[in-house]
Amino acid sequence: MHISTKCSVAIHCLIFIYEYGEKQKVTSELLSLSTGTNSVTIRNMISALKKDGIVAVKAGTGGATLNCPLSEITLYRVCRAIEPNFSSKLIGVHALPSPLCPVGKNIHNVLDCSYQKIRNDLCESLKKITLEDMVSDYRRMQYKPD
Repeated sequence: MHISTKCSVAIHCLIFIYEYGEKQKVTSELLSLSTGTNSVTIRNMISALKKDGIVAVKAGTGGATLNCPLSEITLYRVCRAIEPNFSSKLIGVHALPSPLCPVGKNIHNVLDCSYQKIRNDLCESLKKITLEDMVSDYRRMQYKPD
């Protein structure tokens, strides 16, 4: 199974924007330093999050802010914004089974039945996790003594 690291980087950015966006201008360069990810990649992610309505970016001067309440930003929504067809890529299926083999010619349909149930369950779980939950986890771990 696979959820791209882009989703993790996007969550990192969103938590950073929430925590520090009111104190300073949050730019792609700043997010790049925090995440260790190229600033062009960050700008592409912010653009996708903006398109979904999750963030707003000030025209001209830049600076990202959250555009909706934390409780409305789910892990599913972020993953879908960053990679629109991520759920179809969650579980890979081998590409070239033999059409001459009785198992090979039917295996994709067989796997699709079970894999679709798994995709649905995972997507439902992702919809239950909000940025509000993740910010709460961040704050709890930030102040936790080592």
